[in-house]
Amino acid sequence: MKPFAFILTILTLLCSSVMAVDVVKSVLITYPPETPASVINQAKKAVIDAGGIITHEYTLIRGFAAKVGEKVLQTVSAWGKEYQVLIEMDEEVHAMGSL
Repeated sequence: MKPFAFILTILTLLCSSVMAVDVVKSVLITYPPETPASVINQAKKAVIDAGGIITHEYTLIRGFAAKVGEKVLQTVSAWGKEYQVLIEMDEEVHAMGSL
């Protein structure tokens, strides 16, 4: 009985750690022009602190591109709600349709 309980415990731990893995997404996070720099810096810090990567910082628009887990995106979205943050998937687009 003890070996069965041990194996069951190990399987439970393995399954829970696999389920806890956060899905990494490539996203664009943009803000309206009147958004304070502190809000954008807070979002970038949250991405980096969560192990994400800032892949590009934009100068013409207020925002950045990142590879980050979905859980952090929920946090950034909540922080930026007042400033109408826009979080969208970073996808390849073509002017002449799909290739």
